[in-house]
Amino acid sequence: MRFVIFTHSLVSDWNHGNAHFLRGIAGELVARGADVRIFEPRDGWSRQNLLAEHGAAAVAEFERAFPALHSELYDLSSLDLNRALQGADMVLVHEWNDPALVSAIGRHRASRGSYRLFFHDTHHRCVTAPEAITAYNLRHYDGALAYGSVIRDIYKTRQLARDAWTWHEAADTRTFYPRASATKSGDLVWIGNWGDDERAEELREFLIEPVKKLGLKATVYGVRYPASALQELESAGVEYAGWIPNHRVPEIFANYRVTVHVPRRPYATVLPGIPTIRPFEALACGIPLISAPWNDSENLFQAGRDFLVAGDGTEMTQLLKQVLTDPELAGSLSRRGLRRIRSRHTCAHRVDELLSIARGVEELAVAGEVA
Repeated sequence: MRFVIFTHSLVSDWNHGNAHFLRGIAGELVARGADVRIFEPRDGWSRQNLLAEHGAAAVAEFERAFPALHSELYDLSSLDLNRALQGADMVLVHEWNDPALVSAIGRHRASRGSYRLFFHDTHHRCVTAPEAITAYNLRHYDGALAYGSVIRDIYKTRQLARDAWTWHEAADTRTFYPRASATKSGDLVWIGNWGDDERAEELREFLIEPVKKLGLKATVYGVRYPASALQELESAGVEYAGWIPNHRVPEIFANYRVTVHVPRRPYATVLPGIPTIRPFEALACGIPLISAPWNDSENLFQAGRDFLVAGDGTEMTQLLKQVLTDPELAGSLSRRGLRRIRSRHTCAHRVDELLSIARGVEELAVAGEVA
């Protein structure tokens, strides 16, 4: 089968967590013998920021880390969709693409394509910025792949697409698996971006203050930290280590004893059931995880067994102390979290789900033609 994927970026994960899942899906498809073509805009903001801060060496490192994955750069004004989509069996179009491109691919499908066509939504904009989603014309798409049932239901209720399915993110277990480490260089590590104050208060409550109270040796990785945030980290004794390529994260996890998950506010308040990709990756690496509150309404995990949940900053402080002083508890969390990922939440599982969705659409199409 030939898969064609239009994404914001495959190469850059600078403030672009969707690249993590895409790499895992593409890698799994390639491993199964599929022909995968991936297109990303030459001027995409993630790629441009990566090049500005880290230069061509960052792109070269990606190529070494993922030798089977490649993307084709395009300029929207000159993109030849006939060439790009030639021979396609399935096309995935991510929601960070330009609305003009999304519409153009839909028109191509209507006039010239027999491929299955899906829109992939992995963000909270359908709730926090609905006008950004309604700008997309999905008339000629088979439907939307939403990374949570609450988003799927929005697509259905508002009739934003012909159909919609839940397609959660998952861990790329070719990259994310436990690494051996004879010694630990620190107590706690957190990997994530500060962003647009969507979780500033939560980071203070569930990360910075507990670290300060316990006197932990902690490190934070990520981008878009304003000067005020850097000052807060420094005052709490937290080392800020900047951006790190996502494929190096498993080695970082191996050097620390615990990590935390602090959801952005929309996921904790109005979009239940969506953990985002970081917990999947942490659990896949076998590091004990403690999370700030989020509603696992789709029963993806077993809280209290796969990871612990702290109701507030005081409880986070207590749970961190327990995990760091109780090897049996830490080991249990590590084993159970890893088992959960491998049994239900790998990119191989998600490829199976994608193919099942496509078969269902095909069956309905055939039935409609016969009728």
